[in-house]
Amino acid sequence: MKYTTILFDLDGTLLNTLEDLSNSINYALRSLGYPERTLEEVRGFVGNGMKKLVERALPSDVPDAVLAECFDIFSGYYSEHLHDFTVPYPGIPELLHVLRESGCRIGIVSNKMDGPVKELAGIYFPDAVDTAVGTPSDHKKPDPYCVYEAARSLGSPLENCIYVGDSRVDAETARNAGIPCIGVTWGFAGRQALEECGPDYIAESTGEVLALLR
Repeated sequence: MKYTTILFDLDGTLLNTLEDLSNSINYALRSLGYPERTLEEVRGFVGNGMKKLVERALPSDVPDAVLAECFDIFSGYYSEHLHDFTVPYPGIPELLHVLRESGCRIGIVSNKMDGPVKELAGIYFPDAVDTAVGTPSDHKKPDPYCVYEAARSLGSPLENCIYVGDSRVDAETARNAGIPCIGVTWGFAGRQALEECGPDYIAESTGEVLALLR
């Protein structure tokens, strides 16, 4: 393999979490009497962390206290329903297996809160992921802080690392960390958005990801 450490985004890259995120934000909105959002609207809201998802789903003029209450309701509901409908994207378990068999270290770096990131990694990839890192509110991607933390915890020099994600935020995170990025088209952003943000590579399938890593 060209790289010994492969760092992955979670939502939209390894796991399709969209329906559970949508159900959770709509539960919170409904609880507070605000209009619910469509699945496609929620797709456009994700990528910058859970607080930003809640902020984008609410009307722009809500008070901070309402934003905080909505976030608390959303977080509580999501913690109990984070894998009702979530599934790995096709080919992801097989890709991780091949990478592990090839001696690669595998990490997850997500803008999701640390607890759900670790829980989902344990549920879906218990034997495939060496570290899973959620991002603190003051270091959200594209801040490269958690890329550095993941690489440090794996004992991996940055020159041995590559980042795989599905969004502009992921491409910018990799760029800020000084490592290459593979943008995948099956996630929440789509190919056009990836082409606009300029990752080093674009992959349409897990097979293409593997070919780029070899």
